[in-house]
Amino acid sequence: MTLQTSDLLAGRVALVTGGSRGLGREMVAAFAAAGADLVIAGRKLDSCTEAAAKVRAEYGVRALPVAANVGDWADCDALIEAAYGEFGRVDILVNNAGIAPLYPSLDAVGESLFDKVIGVNLRGPFRLCAEIGTRMAGADGGSIINISSVAAIRSDVIALPYSAAKAGLNNLTEGFAQAFGPKVRVNGIQCGPFETDIAKAWPDGVREKIATEFAMGRAGKPEEIIGAAMYFASDASSFCTGSTLRLDGGVR
Repeated sequence: MTLQTSDLLAGRVALVTGGSRGLGREMVAAFAAAGADLVIAGRKLDSCTEAAAKVRAEYGVRALPVAANVGDWADCDALIEAAYGEFGRVDILVNNAGIAPLYPSLDAVGESLFDKVIGVNLRGPFRLCAEIGTRMAGADGGSIINISSVAAIRSDVIALPYSAAKAGLNNLTEGFAQAFGPKVRVNGIQCGPFETDIAKAWPDGVREKIATEFAMGRAGKPEEIIGAAMYFASDASSFCTGSTLRLDGGVR
């Protein structure tokens, strides 16, 4: 799938968490193809550096790799300072980083696992939205995109902490839209299953469930995130804020 978006985001700076792999990497490449400079954040600096080098070579944009664990408040602040130190602005923030570790049973979920899931999926996006959104609102505005999950509305016993965190993220999307309007738009993309590297760890039965309980009968291809991401990142969504788009293949 190829979207003709050349220069659509020229002159803008996009910060993407979890930007070195999976859906994050797809959005990084799409934004770069549209002319945006990038801040690529992830846990592993080597992966972020590789992704940055790739978009620099292919699209001629500037790209800053930053190692950051968004579940850590101090790392979020360091990421923000690195982005503004390099570019002086952030026009597009994508809160994409997320984790959904498996556990054998609900009573086996310990405090550290629970806190880690809430930290990466909810606390980090809150901190980045609050700080960067405030800066956007005090400057030229911008767009914030929160990557949510169908788990927020279709809870599953194998991912309850994750489901709760993503439901909270949907709530933050609406709240921050009210807090930072009219200059900053805040929207969400509520994803279903996608064929990223994470799919290799899906438990038994997941693919059969997708085939029977999703209208599309399949998982999404990673590049199928691009249309929604470009819509929210660009002026095409100039009158859209506080919205969460279901991009889940039509789950029942």
